[in-house]
Amino acid sequence: MDKSTQYKIFNDPIHGFITVPKGVILDLIDHPYVQRLRRIKQMGLGYLVFPAAEHSRFSHALGAMELAQRTLNNLREKDTTISPAEYEGTLIAVLLHDIGHGPFSHTLEFSLIEDFHHEMMTLAIMRQLNQKMNGALDTAIKIFTDQYPKKPFLNQLISSQLDIDRLDYLKRDSVFTSVYEGSVGIERILKTMRVYKGNIVIEKKGIYSIENYILARRLMYMQVYLHKTVLSADKLLHKIFHRVRVLIEDGYNLYQASPALQFFMENNPSAKRGVSTEVMQKYLQLDDNDVYQSIKYWQHTDDLILSDLCRRFQSRSLFRTTFLDGQPTKELQEKVSIKTQKVLKERGLPHDETTAQYYYSFDESYSEAYRYENEGIWILEEKDKAVEFSKAADTQNIIALTQPVVKPYVVHLKTIDVKE
Repeated sequence: MDKSTQYKIFNDPIHGFITVPKGVILDLIDHPYVQRLRRIKQMGLGYLVFPAAEHSRFSHALGAMELAQRTLNNLREKDTTISPAEYEGTLIAVLLHDIGHGPFSHTLEFSLIEDFHHEMMTLAIMRQLNQKMNGALDTAIKIFTDQYPKKPFLNQLISSQLDIDRLDYLKRDSVFTSVYEGSVGIERILKTMRVYKGNIVIEKKGIYSIENYILARRLMYMQVYLHKTVLSADKLLHKIFHRVRVLIEDGYNLYQASPALQFFMENNPSAKRGVSTEVMQKYLQLDDNDVYQSIKYWQHTDDLILSDLCRRFQSRSLFRTTFLDGQPTKELQEKVSIKTQKVLKERGLPHDETTAQYYYSFDESYSEAYRYENEGIWILEEKDKAVEFSKAADTQNIIALTQPVVKPYVVHLKTIDVKE
């Protein structure tokens, strides 16, 4: 038999040719739930700052699965026993690890469903797919939920301080944003991975690649994921959705371009007791297009606030982000509110204190490059001795990278000087 008929090949700009065996995995890739990820941007609103950052969750899912294949093959070469079922289950878990993301990835995660995290939806979707596919995802679900005690290292490939997900998105996002400080030496990291006492460790010769990986993560958060304009765009989108909810609660007859989005705006569902079948089905109908189309219509509504906010989003007339030296004082908050009201009045917009809050936000950004307590990266220094990374490397440098970076900021109208 011609082996080319047993596989499908995807050409990926980051990892080259990705070979996918025909069968369950390819069936999942072709499933509408996974194809939906093509219509969800990997970096949310990051494209408003980095024009080429238009890549999708789908390309990331494929890339992560390819790295998982390489990793499992490398581990097998180092005499780690991985059965065909475990191999396939791990690839499925990695492929589907982000299937629960909604429009613009993390940006709207908490705006559509209360008490929610995208991994809750991921697991609910995986379980439904497992039902439809007669238990084909049993092993994948056990690995994804860390309920596969035989080999904990399989879950560590999916979720840990050095998982396949992070390796792919750091490399991919670095390329598409042209922020090359985020580039990671993936191949060396994968080649130096091995299993020690059931857990993933890194051979000592890979220690500098790990240090570069942690530094790259810090730099990507500082320069890309928490870029001040990205923070501003996120806040504007949140304000739009908040205004829509307020209008609906007040009985405003607001045109909804997307029936699925209308469901979430009108019902404000909660996942406190789990994800219901109805919520999941409506959620699976959502992607970035629902938000774009709705905002395109909402900019023509006769509500002056919603119309103005949506026009700002459409034309990229964003707010400004100003980082603060410390936590905002009550005096600063009052000053920003008063100045905002004054500008809104000059522009002929509603300018009461409540309305002004749509035009400014106080918050703080948070990033953590490496967490070594309870879930660190381990270095195999000798044949029978593994050491946590911060103790194996230059401690001073690494400990500095373990400190969370918290930066208070205010998003506000550009005509306002918040530090006067």
